[in-house]
Amino acid sequence: MKLRHWIVALLLLCTAALHAQPVSFVDLARHAQYKNVKISPDGKYLAATAVVKGQTILALIRLADKKGNLVTPREDDDVINFWWASPTRVVYTVGMPRGGYDQPLATGQLLGVDADGSNPKILGFANFIATIPDDPNDILVAKFSWDSKVDLDATIQGFAYRMDVHNGSLVRITMTPKSATNFIADHQGHIRFAYGEDVKGKVIIYQHPLTSNGWQEMPKAEQERSFPLRFNNDDSVAYFACSAGSAGHGLCSWDPANDTWKEVWSNPKVEADGLLQGFAEDDAAGVDFMDGRPGAVLFDNGSAFAKTLVTLMNQFPGESVRFVSGTRDGRLSVLLVEADADPGTFYLYDRVANKLSPLLARASWVNPEQMASMQPFEFAARDGLKLQGYVSFPPNQENAKHLPMVVYVHGGPFGIRDRWHYDDYVQALATRGYAVLQVNYRGSGGYGYDFERAGWQEWGGKMQDDVTDATHWAIAQGIADPQRICIFGGSYGGYAALEGAVKEPDLYKCAIGYVGVYDLALMFTHGDIPQSIYGTNYLDRVLGHNTNVQARSPINQLDHLKAKVMLVVGGKDNRVPPIQGRNLHDELLKRHIAHEWIEKPGEMHGFYDEANLTELYTNLVQFVGSSIGPGVAMAGPTATAGATASQ
Repeated sequence: MKLRHWIVALLLLCTAALHAQPVSFVDLARHAQYKNVKISPDGKYLAATAVVKGQTILALIRLADKKGNLVTPREDDDVINFWWASPTRVVYTVGMPRGGYDQPLATGQLLGVDADGSNPKILGFANFIATIPDDPNDILVAKFSWDSKVDLDATIQGFAYRMDVHNGSLVRITMTPKSATNFIADHQGHIRFAYGEDVKGKVIIYQHPLTSNGWQEMPKAEQERSFPLRFNNDDSVAYFACSAGSAGHGLCSWDPANDTWKEVWSNPKVEADGLLQGFAEDDAAGVDFMDGRPGAVLFDNGSAFAKTLVTLMNQFPGESVRFVSGTRDGRLSVLLVEADADPGTFYLYDRVANKLSPLLARASWVNPEQMASMQPFEFAARDGLKLQGYVSFPPNQENAKHLPMVVYVHGGPFGIRDRWHYDDYVQALATRGYAVLQVNYRGSGGYGYDFERAGWQEWGGKMQDDVTDATHWAIAQGIADPQRICIFGGSYGGYAALEGAVKEPDLYKCAIGYVGVYDLALMFTHGDIPQSIYGTNYLDRVLGHNTNVQARSPINQLDHLKAKVMLVVGGKDNRVPPIQGRNLHDELLKRHIAHEWIEKPGEMHGFYDEANLTELYTNLVQFVGSSIGPGVAMAGPTATAGATASQ
């Protein structure tokens, strides 16, 4: 009897040990199986972008029996986006991969396929604008031409067309204003807005009245950078992202019949992410935003949709619940439920039956209970500017103090922001016992144009100070052990990691630069940004031609370096060419400064290959561990002995 008890106890101990292991790097490196899901207008089919053998393809699924067909683009292309043109026809765009940190580069090609996978057709080169609900045969697209007599980029001229989704034939509708590369249509197939930026970054917004043949500039929208988003269901008003004056950031409605504006939402800190999807296709039910965590404000709190959304939120406490697609009549909808520790699952909601059914999990192999949680925080930078960020704690260590910490700086830098969501890189570090600090420094997106512009020409200046101030904030709060801090980032974040190491040599014990920029002057001559006048003017605005370009380049400040260094480079990176990393690598070798060097010849701007990502996570955690010691042991069901580089 005693032997049996001993065996049972041993089995329980072994079972607990299995559960105690952190998620493997192999699983963290696996691409999400599904990205986006949209239901057909009649509710009979689903279309989804799925990842198969590393390539993003289009999956078409019949809901009645869950049988499907896979539409695979040619070998080097990924499906970027897709739309239901009718209940039986899907159009989609393809692009060439650019790496894990960049969206695929669109080829400009539109393709079509029937819902059952038959009748594939290359429709031509054009930009998708919108579907036309009452026209199953046509969509709205734009094509652009260039005047070869003068600067190519400065003379973009757009033309809007109806395109036949079966054969690609075109019927021209209108010629759009110069420099307008974005368009908004109403639900009747009329192009109503055209907007964009000229070569100097000036916003240009036009509206096309239904009673007129010409375009009219919208000075109010231009002055306030109030971009049009979409029309409401009956086309009576258009929604704009707008300024709320002293109230901060807002969303406004514009009545074209009376030329009147009305503020429908405002927030003193953050901009709207967009309009909240309702039950039905193209139904605007409210405002979606992220002030620390995801937030939503509904246009009608007493509506059936509002009551349903609240019920579903209560069903998934602590997670983000969003409708992402709906049938034309709103009877069936697709929801996405996701969180900081959960990559997300798509659900089908039947409004008539009031039934919710799981459809597709993005990454079914990830157990949210093993993952780290993200805690939002706010603080004031040294000049008083209010900043937001996130701290991810090791699982079951949310109240721990004096943790070893990695500062993880996002790329961009402009217009990009850290968000409350699932992040593989964060999880790779946090599940090995490290706190992970992220901050939306000035220049980041989501906080308004003035906040973004505050980062212009502040590479290595105030933007870097914001990262430093966030690090000191974490120390002052007792979160971080001041003697055990590393800094890590990709793209601009790679720059900030090395710049942080040379500007604050006593703050960081290690710096990991991942596909980063280390010589600012090279940005004007190498990479894909300076290949157009738009790109060179952009660099002039945000980086500038002054002595700071040299003085704030990490490669020119290595005399101050004390931290251990790891450099990671993609050999086919077109955004930040490998010369940036190689030159710094060579300079460190000349100075006999030992450092870790990883170059993958086949990778681009951020690793994409799952085996390379697994190796990267392993090397990253081992390097951090060798620099600041092992991570803390997790308590409870996910406990593990330090920062084990489990694969």
